[in-house]
Amino acid sequence: MEEWTAIRLSLRIATVAMIASLPLGIAAGLLLARGRFWGKSLLNGLVHLPLILPPVVTGFLLLILFGRRGPIGSFLADHLGIVLSFKWTGAALACAVMGFPLMVRSIRLSVEAVDRGLEEAAATLGASPAWVFITVTLPLILPGIIAGMILSFAKAMGEFGATITFVSNIPGETQTLSSAIHSFTQVPGGDAGAFRLTIISVFISMTALMASEYMAYLVGRKVAAS
Repeated sequence: MEEWTAIRLSLRIATVAMIASLPLGIAAGLLLARGRFWGKSLLNGLVHLPLILPPVVTGFLLLILFGRRGPIGSFLADHLGIVLSFKWTGAALACAVMGFPLMVRSIRLSVEAVDRGLEEAAATLGASPAWVFITVTLPLILPGIIAGMILSFAKAMGEFGATITFVSNIPGETQTLSSAIHSFTQVPGGDAGAFRLTIISVFISMTALMASEYMAYLVGRKVAAS
């Protein structure tokens, strides 16, 4: 029963992390691809910092900032009643942070590949910047967005260091697939359980990857046809 709970919780956390980080991922990808401002290199470094830092360090920083006594965590708890540390929502936050650089990079590369002439042509026809983005830019970068979402989801499914540091390994609350596998490896005779969860993890990751490839293919055909 605990194994299926860990599987359901992992899917829930990965999905929430992916969806919650998507708007910021699109905004950051556009800003880094098109923006011309002081501090762009610093922003790029901050976005990609989770890829460089050890996951445990990222989790510890999240604990300092979003913990019950942290500057952000105490504000959220006292004023909004939101507690992230040692909760599944905190695990979703940690997974979103760890997968964010992969999402942004994929979207940024997709934005940089867009032909600016198409956007300029739409603008000369009287379309507003928002309408140009919705009708021209967004369809063209959609394959990159899908790829970024899947990369973020896959990273969240396999995340371990940041989550276990920030929210611990509480069965039914914060114990994900990765932490459940780790728990199995720490007890005698737990190899069978660890192997079962490993197979399930590989299956979920491969399914997500193939789904993303198929969705990107469909979107590419639709864009090419239009």
